[in-house]
Amino acid sequence: MDMVLYTMSTIVMMMMMILVLLHVWKFLKWAWFEPRQKEKQLRQQGFNGNSYRFLLGDFKDISRKAKEVQSKPMAAFSNDILETTLAFFYEALQENGENCFVWLGTKPTVLITDPEMIKEIFSRNYIFQKINSPLNKLIARGVAEYDTEKWAKHRRLLNPAFHLEKVKHMLPSFYSSCVKMLSNWEEIVRMDGSCEVDVWPHIRTLTSDAISRTAFGSNYEEGRKIFELQNQQATLILNSFALLIPGWRFLPTKVNRKMKENAREAQSCVLEIINKRMQLIERGSQNSNDLLGLLLESNFKEIQENGNEFGMSMEDVIEECKLFYIAGQTTTSSLLVWTMLLLGKHLDWQERARDEILHVFANNEVPDFHNLNRLKVVTMIFHEVLRLYPPGVILSRAIHQETTLKNLILPGGVQLFLPAVLLHHDKRVWGDDADDFKPERFSEGVSKATKDQFSYFPFGGGPRICIGQSFALLEAKLVIAMILQRYAFVISPSYAHAPEVGLSLQPQYGAQLILRRI
Repeated sequence: MDMVLYTMSTIVMMMMMILVLLHVWKFLKWAWFEPRQKEKQLRQQGFNGNSYRFLLGDFKDISRKAKEVQSKPMAAFSNDILETTLAFFYEALQENGENCFVWLGTKPTVLITDPEMIKEIFSRNYIFQKINSPLNKLIARGVAEYDTEKWAKHRRLLNPAFHLEKVKHMLPSFYSSCVKMLSNWEEIVRMDGSCEVDVWPHIRTLTSDAISRTAFGSNYEEGRKIFELQNQQATLILNSFALLIPGWRFLPTKVNRKMKENAREAQSCVLEIINKRMQLIERGSQNSNDLLGLLLESNFKEIQENGNEFGMSMEDVIEECKLFYIAGQTTTSSLLVWTMLLLGKHLDWQERARDEILHVFANNEVPDFHNLNRLKVVTMIFHEVLRLYPPGVILSRAIHQETTLKNLILPGGVQLFLPAVLLHHDKRVWGDDADDFKPERFSEGVSKATKDQFSYFPFGGGPRICIGQSFALLEAKLVIAMILQRYAFVISPSYAHAPEVGLSLQPQYGAQLILRRI
């Protein structure tokens, strides 16, 4: 009997040892052998970069460089922002040339700077997919993060809400939000007719209020809690490179606990808004003029015609709503603040834009879609602002199997970074004055300005081009038109130029302008 027990215990111990060895082997394969194999393949393709360092890769250097560029503003107001915005990645490109890769933990990440390759990556969106980080779930997922069939379904269901004809009907909401901001400015400037104002928090409040009204038919106060949670969540993630270390997010650290708490609270706030709307639908008093109403209408129609599997679940709707909030606010606020700063520096273009606005709208202070569409100078200015200060500095993709890209053969598991800001400042495309603010570049359209090269993509490209592009540009046009009708402004001496990469490109120390009522 003892012999049988001894034999059985020996077998169990051996099986446990085998299981442990298998897990050790899997870990080593993932954390050492596969990265080294991918590095070898990339070097054979002519790519250069640091040698792989166990688990962390280049994280320490990325963190060091990020802290360095964030520690102080630029010496002067200059649009030469590559070192500031790309930080370690710009350093890597300078050292290794255009065929360059960096390590994000165990993942080799190739920097793609060839316009034709970028165009191909955007067009083959089922092959070159979004990088799906588990951290994305803590902010928002939605159509911007999904791939293949799920992306196609969500994009199809969202398209009706972002059709230009629907977006036109959102102008009154944009107008109401802008009036609210301008009323605040009136109180600030009233005393002596001019005053220094940090316009950045005002612009963020405006765009937050606008997305609340257009997405949910509510005012900013009702949605403020969601904005605060989402912005806090983004700050926690962006400021903690430790979160990118595999497995770190599962540890019960103070930051991890706070992020999970924020995610649960945001989920609850959005669900409450959706439930209120569902109750209105059940009572037959639904308003379908906002994004949520249009989405629910489109989703209900799809389910009714084709079955539940063709529609979105409640969880899917919540994620899209969270994405409405974060994407609808960050892109437009970034465009508006950099437009005001650049017009505050280039007063000749500020005057040209104002003259056009006053001519087009004449005595009509309330901008309408037809007249907004006639603002050619303002459109040129926006294109140039988006070129110099794109909201998304780097776009990213991933491949899951060996893939051919032009003359390259990339191994599966490689990530791709597409540095928009680098292409937007490329002197080979834009000339030696690439860092200068010259809206006239776009006087004959984007194709002429880029010499038909795919070197300008502030909203992405291909089938996945930003679904809210028309929404953001229309809101920005209305806001700039209303501001320039009422105010002239110059950059304040207290302004410190420090473009900071967050959820969008933003001024690290605010945007101080001297506003003068006209």
